[in-house]
Amino acid sequence: MNNYAFPIADRSVVPVAGSDTVFPVNRIFCVGRNYAAHALEMGADPSREPPFFFTKPADAILAGSSLQLPYPPLTGDLHHEVEMVVGLKSGGRDIPADQALDHLFGAALGIEFTRRDLQGQAKKSGRPWDMGKGFDGSAAIGEMTRFTPASLPQSGAISLQVNGALRQSGDLSEMIWKTEETIAELSRYLTLQAGDLIFTGTPEGVGPVVPGDCLLAACQGLQPLQVEIIR
Repeated sequence: MNNYAFPIADRSVVPVAGSDTVFPVNRIFCVGRNYAAHALEMGADPSREPPFFFTKPADAILAGSSLQLPYPPLTGDLHHEVEMVVGLKSGGRDIPADQALDHLFGAALGIEFTRRDLQGQAKKSGRPWDMGKGFDGSAAIGEMTRFTPASLPQSGAISLQVNGALRQSGDLSEMIWKTEETIAELSRYLTLQAGDLIFTGTPEGVGPVVPGDCLLAACQGLQPLQVEIIR
């Protein structure tokens, strides 16, 4: 047993729908520009080039069905990105795509928040995106639903409303890289592990939010997620 110099922080967890168990979070990976229309709105090539990934710290998780996110410091341009998030129950290296969903525990709705001004400054300077992407509460996630490889939603509407007005609307079938392909590709870079979360990309319509805004994310087959931006 390790003799820690001070008490370690509690591990981030995601509630599991219809259960008193929780999903323990190991790491958070995000897929950039996995919907063609979103790639275009971000000024990128929507062609099917290999996916790229970025990470968030595990303690960036804000989990539950109805959440409050304090507006983060050092930004004047906080953006929302609604996504399906998949959680793994096991992992490995160089996982074949046709076996990737065997490692699936379940999926949830997520809203990935970005300090877009800080991200933009980092891009211009050729610096990492970490401070634009990895702040407290930047990985909001709803209750996780268990799925088998055959039952995981691969199509169906995904949307985000802000104060009752539709902001983002797409379909899971529009992903450039399907979930099993994303898991397989990510496993080429590192050894995936139980507890890893993957934000699978966002459809078009990302935009800013301010204190007082109420966001409602929905996706066929997943538990809804509500986030209020507070001061």
